Amino acid sequence: MRSAEILRLLPGVFQRTARQGSPLLALLGVMDVLHVPSEAALEELDALFDPRRAPERFVPFLARWVDLDLPVTTGLGRLRELVAAGVELSRWRGTARGLLLFLSTATGRKDFELDERVPGPDGLPRPFHIRVRAPAELAPHRPMLERIIELEKPAYVTYELHFGQLPQPGAS
Repeated sequence: MRSAEILRLLPGVFQRTARQGSPLLALLGVMDVLHVPSEAALEELDALFDPRRAPERFVPFLARWVDLDLPVTTGLGRLRELVAAGVELSRWRGTARGLLLFLSTATGRKDFELDERVPGPDGLPRPFHIRVRAPAELAPHRPMLERIIELEKPAYVTYELHFGQLPQPGAS
């Protein structure tokens, strides 16, 4: 806020005493200088809440705001994308679509597969069990992927995580 703007907000008696060389004008000048850092921060405030423009150290804080407090081992860029997709991820939470979207956003890979009809020992689909196949290159990120699956699947569903191609039944 500039000195002239501050002066207009003061009562009339103060406005009339503000003349060149008066202590009031000097005080207003100091106030003007003191407001500069705050105004500069307010000009850029929207950047703090945009995960793609926020400072690096602020992105994990934004992630906690949208309930994404998990160790993202695929880099800060992926965490930024997860925060940006927070609303969409929340909308589909607990569904196959949501799980695949979360895994893809966290890794940048679209080649995950989800099998909801995993055969049991008797050949019939195991109830409430899923199999997630991830690209082999993501094996070093197994703890992060398991954490995502545990968070995003329904509580009563069990899962198994595999990397690369699964062996085909009957193949030797």
